[in-house]
Amino acid sequence: MLIVPVKEGENIERALKKFKKKFERTGTVKELRNRQHFTKPSVERREEIKKAIYKEKMQREEEA
Repeated sequence: MLIVPVKEGENIERALKKFKKKFERTGTVKELRNRQHFTKPSVERREEIKKAIYKEKMQREEEA
């Protein structure tokens, strides 16, 4: 359960913004979207490898 303390006289929009940020950090929506369809473990692993290759390529370009 998320709790966002609201100080006396604090703007409600600011409190809502804090709540949204906290909620996003929990990863609930991301997990929910991932559970909407099944992805085979081999496909997940392939995606991880592709991301790692991309990151490594970007780092090498940054160094050069």
